[in-house]
Amino acid sequence: PLTAVLNGLPMTVVLTLAAFIIGLVGAAPVALGLSSPKMPIRLLSRLFVDLVRGIPIIVWLFLLKFGIQIGAFKFNPVSAAIVGLGVVSIAYLAEIFRGGLQAVPRGQVEAAHALGLDGRTAFARILAPQAFRIVSPSVATYFTGLLKDSSIASTIIVAEMVFQSQAFARQNPTLLGVLPYIIAGGLYIALSLPVAYVSRRLDARLRKDAYV
Repeated sequence: PLTAVLNGLPMTVVLTLAAFIIGLVGAAPVALGLSSPKMPIRLLSRLFVDLVRGIPIIVWLFLLKFGIQIGAFKFNPVSAAIVGLGVVSIAYLAEIFRGGLQAVPRGQVEAAHALGLDGRTAFARILAPQAFRIVSPSVATYFTGLLKDSSIASTIIVAEMVFQSQAFARQNPTLLGVLPYIIAGGLYIALSLPVAYVSRRLDARLRKDAYV
């Protein structure tokens, strides 16, 4: 049972990291769109976020795996899982980033403009670093959730930990078949604990800085 679950561990890590990176890269422009003073951009960004978040992850994975075919191109299970989880990550992280941007005191941006800094410089040197510090605990918490959500990829035949556990259970329809699920649960906890620890430390540091 342990070997079966460990065979799926690398895929679980790959899915989580790849989707998280896609989410981080894509969420930044969407978050800016959500905070844009231009209503069409703001509405389009809001529509994207609400649409993606409003549909269950498993539906997105099935749509990508079985519903999209352009000529000879078709998503394989792994690419469908990465893209699906990545797009969902963009939507959720964009909301987190938007909240961080709005939490930065407006007066600091106005002070930057008063010092002669242009919009891009003020954003890169003042607004973005402070917003990132504010949202770091929430981003770490989301990463933990994404790690667990990667198990949904088993529904489109991606050989991650849950899929490997299911395969072992089908071959061993006895009490022994439950053991891989217990092992997988333990591994999810083991992988989540370091991220949870970092999240708590970041939150504690943020609260401490807020009172300094």
